[in-house]
Amino acid sequence: MTRERAIAVPRGFRASVARAGIKPSGALDLALFASETPCAAVGMLTTNRIAAAPVRWCRDRLPAADIRAIVANSGNANAATGAQGEANVQRTAEQAARLLGCLPSQILLASTGVIGRQLPMELLEPALETAAGGLSNDPIQFERAAEAIMTTDTRAKIVSTRHESPEGSWSILGICKGAAMIGPSMATMLAFLLTDAPVWADDLQPIVEEAVDRSFHCLSVEGHTSTNDTVLALSSTAGSEPILEGDQLSVFSAEVRSVCASLARLIADDGEGATHLIVIDVEGCGDDEEARVIARAIANSPLVKTAIHGCDPNWGRIVSAAGYAGVSFDEHELSLWIDGVAVFQNGAPVEHDPSELTARLRSQREVTIQLRLARGNGGIRFWTCDLTSEYVRLNAEYTT
Repeated sequence: MTRERAIAVPRGFRASVARAGIKPSGALDLALFASETPCAAVGMLTTNRIAAAPVRWCRDRLPAADIRAIVANSGNANAATGAQGEANVQRTAEQAARLLGCLPSQILLASTGVIGRQLPMELLEPALETAAGGLSNDPIQFERAAEAIMTTDTRAKIVSTRHESPEGSWSILGICKGAAMIGPSMATMLAFLLTDAPVWADDLQPIVEEAVDRSFHCLSVEGHTSTNDTVLALSSTAGSEPILEGDQLSVFSAEVRSVCASLARLIADDGEGATHLIVIDVEGCGDDEEARVIARAIANSPLVKTAIHGCDPNWGRIVSAAGYAGVSFDEHELSLWIDGVAVFQNGAPVEHDPSELTARLRSQREVTIQLRLARGNGGIRFWTCDLTSEYVRLNAEYTT
C-alpha cells in the first residue's frame, strides 16, 4: 500500500469492495464509493475518440449537483463494445441506484482493463449487491477500494490531506490506478477525488482542470492515450454554508493540485516494469506550454528511457529530444543537468565523470533531468519512468 500519511476520509463518504470474478486471478475487482448526501461532481475524461461506454455515460452527466456514487470495476474496460456496452452501463447504473435509493443519473461509472470484451453482468451484478451491503467510512475500505481498481499496478495508490483553520476544515482523499498505456492527455488511468470542502461544481471544475493540467497531463509511461481515462471529483458538502470563496478557495485549489501531483508521481513510479522514476524539470521557456512540449518529447523518447534503464548518462539523447520537440530555440540557450550534475551548459559540453554519474544512477530509483533555456519564465514538472524488457514482456502477453 502506497500512501503519504494516515488516511483522512472526508465526511459523508463510504466505500466498499467485492470480488466479481472479472479478473481471472480472483482479486478484488469492484469498488463502490457512495455519499450519504448528493454531491457536486465534475470530471475530466479521455480525449481518445474511442471512448469507453462508462466515459460517455459520465460525459453526458457532468458537471452535476446531485451525484450519489461511483461504481468502478477493473479487469474489463467496457470499451469498443458497441450497443451492448452502452446497455451494460445503463444496467449497472440502474442496479446501483436501486441499491442506494437514488436515480440512475446520480451514479457515475468507471472501468479499466481489457478493451473489446463485454462486461460480464452475471458476475458484476451480484458483486455490486455485495458491495452495497458493505459500505463503510472505515479508512481500510478506501484502501481496499484502491486495490480493487488496479490492473497491472504493483501497488495501490491513495493520498489524503486534512486542512484545519479557524475559517474552515476539510479533507481531500485521492485514489488512482495506472501503470501503462500512460500518455497525456490524459494518462491511462482512473482517479477519484473525494472531499468534504463545500465547493460548488462551478468552482470545482476549473480547480480540477488546473490540477489535472499540472499533474496527470504531465505524466507518461509510453505516450499511449487510453479509451478509459477518467478523473472524477465529488464534494459531499457542496450544499452547505458557507461555500468556500476567496483565500479559502485558493488554499483548497492548491491542496487539490498537491494531491493530484502526488498521485501522478505514484503512477510514474509504478510504470510497468520500471526500475527508475524519472522527474523532468524544464525551465526558462517562453511559456508553460513550451516547457510541456519539450518535457513530453524527452519523457516519450525510447532512447532516453532505455539509457536511464541502463544507467547510461547519454545526455546527447536528451538534448536531441528537446531539439526535435517543436519549440524554437537556439542551441546556445540550452543547459542540462542529470541528477544535479551539469553535463551541457549554454550549448557546450561540460566536463564531468560519466562513470561516477552511472554509479549514482545505479544506486537510486529516482533520476532527475533538469533542462533550462533562456527564453522566459515558463516551466513544468513532468513524470515518467524507464523502459525495460519487463515492460515489453508484460505488454506482449497482456491478453494471451
